Amino acid sequence: MSKLYLQRHLKSQWNLENKFTGWTDVPLCQEGIESAPKAAGELVGFKIDKVYTSPLIRNRETVSLILKNLGKEKLPVIIDKALDERNYGELQGLNKDEVKKKFGEEQVHLWRRSYNVAPPGGESLEDVCKRVGPFYKKYIEKDLKDGKNVLVVASHNSLRAIVKYVENIPNEKIIDLELPFGAIVKYDFDGKNYTKFA
Repeated sequence: MSKLYLQRHLKSQWNLENKFTGWTDVPLCQEGIESAPKAAGELVGFKIDKVYTSPLIRNRETVSLILKNLGKEKLPVIIDKALDERNYGELQGLNKDEVKKKFGEEQVHLWRRSYNVAPPGGESLEDVCKRVGPFYKKYIEKDLKDGKNVLVVASHNSLRAIVKYVENIPNEKIIDLELPFGAIVKYDFDGKNYTKFA
């Protein structure tokens, strides 16, 4: 049985500043960097054969720090834009609290967490699923079927798209799914079904 590990990137500078980041390429903040040993600790003792991430620097820096803390710097790392965060369009670079004041908390929550409501000029989670899903099935799930243990380090919404697929979460329920910075979700995969484990 193969294992899938999904890890959200560590806190970035714009996460710290409470800004919508999306496709803007922002590095990790000092707090994020310092949290790496604790985040890596969640993977100590687990075999990893391959890593997938996106080109965004916050994701690549997280991979580098996690693998360094695990002493696994030589693992193959596949980098692909399909795993990028959602595009937040006109909200990118804006302060989240100010956007809530302008548009209302409920509207902003729909933009951030619902399945098919996109922020102005940006992507909905449905759009993210349309690019993440085919990539996941073609490459990551194929590796799992080949018996490899895979770590995916990515941004919040690309990971939410993967969790939606592996857990078969209905469109209307996905709004409730949140993954904290550095959080890891682990699954066993038997070739057909995924089972979450702690």
